[in-house]
Amino acid sequence: MRIAMVSEHASPLATLGDVDAGGQNVHVAALSLALAGRGHVVRVYTRRDSPTAPPRVRFGPGVDVIHVPAGPARHLPKDELLPHMAEFGHRLAHHWAGNGVPDVVHAHFWMSGLAAIDAATTVGAPVVQTFHALGTVKHRHQGEQDSSPRERIDAESGICRDADMIIATCSDEVTELRRMGATNAAIEVVPCGVDTQLFHPGVGAAATGGQQHAAPTLLCVGRLVERKGIDTIIRALVKLPGVELVVAGGPENAELAMHPEAIRLRRLAAALDVQDRLRLLGSVAHDRMPALMRAADLVVCTPWYEPFGIVPIEAAACGRAVVGSAVGGLLDTVGHGTTGTLVPPRDPIAVASAVRELLGDSTLRHRYETAARRRAVTLYDWSSVAAATDRAYRSLVTSPDRPGVLAG
Repeated sequence: MRIAMVSEHASPLATLGDVDAGGQNVHVAALSLALAGRGHVVRVYTRRDSPTAPPRVRFGPGVDVIHVPAGPARHLPKDELLPHMAEFGHRLAHHWAGNGVPDVVHAHFWMSGLAAIDAATTVGAPVVQTFHALGTVKHRHQGEQDSSPRERIDAESGICRDADMIIATCSDEVTELRRMGATNAAIEVVPCGVDTQLFHPGVGAAATGGQQHAAPTLLCVGRLVERKGIDTIIRALVKLPGVELVVAGGPENAELAMHPEAIRLRRLAAALDVQDRLRLLGSVAHDRMPALMRAADLVVCTPWYEPFGIVPIEAAACGRAVVGSAVGGLLDTVGHGTTGTLVPPRDPIAVASAVRELLGDSTLRHRYETAARRRAVTLYDWSSVAAATDRAYRSLVTSPDRPGVLAG
């Protein structure tokens, strides 16, 4: 099949070292390469955000990245991209009309969906939508702090009606999509994936990457934003004497002193007299993350909400048990009582209790770790995710309404 990935703000090229790269960048990059490995031809269309960006870049075997002119050729925050999506869609349609219509268009994020549906309607291609995050959920939890364009929620409801298929990343998202008007028949659930060759338990010295911790250590990985709930873990430290917390994420280490959330977290730790047991690392390169996870005793993820959350499955692939909030994607990715423990969000007492149990019972923790690795390889390896995505595409393009498709 000829597959068009539309990812307006999250280019797979950014995963090569851009500090702004996030989960969507990694997802689009890894999924594209895995689908190409199954014999498909994949083109990733992203907005041209630099005057020096070439029109086309070979990303890997069978995968090209196409930079689409839409708005100024410079970086813009994603919340400022909506006015340029009409142009983005127009240029996609023009490109496909002149270079061959894709068999499947897969849009990532809501603004990509707007552009993709406009373009695909013009040339007659089916559209698959992955939202990665939903405006209704974000606004529910962030309220006035939500910086999304006001048109987002209505636009997402429209995409639910107009897309030929929606791929949700977890069961909790399906419930939200149904509320928004998506029909059950239009929804497939395919999780995000993890590179289980990069993220692995390791053996001997390789398991920790040379890192040693004298005290029991918790690891929290994520952007330094309030909704990630890092303050919940800091409050839990009060009930966990001798336990240390390492936080990876945010800006470069040298910039932490001026970062508002880092300042807030450090002040909270000082007020609770646990500042000597908190270590903020700042940004950590993706390829260094497995060793960091293996060096920790437990990985703790306590967001207020989480559309999917890649950290729990990266931790599982490294053979680490997770204590996580019972929200969003974590309801699927953390097997409660099997690979980790789920607790209510914003509940430091529950976090402390779960951590205390697992740190105090090495047999239980080892059982969780073994099950976590096995589950990560079985359900979340990119080969499994690509196979499930491939099946979803084929069920769409070979349906009676859309007969005929090039064999992939």
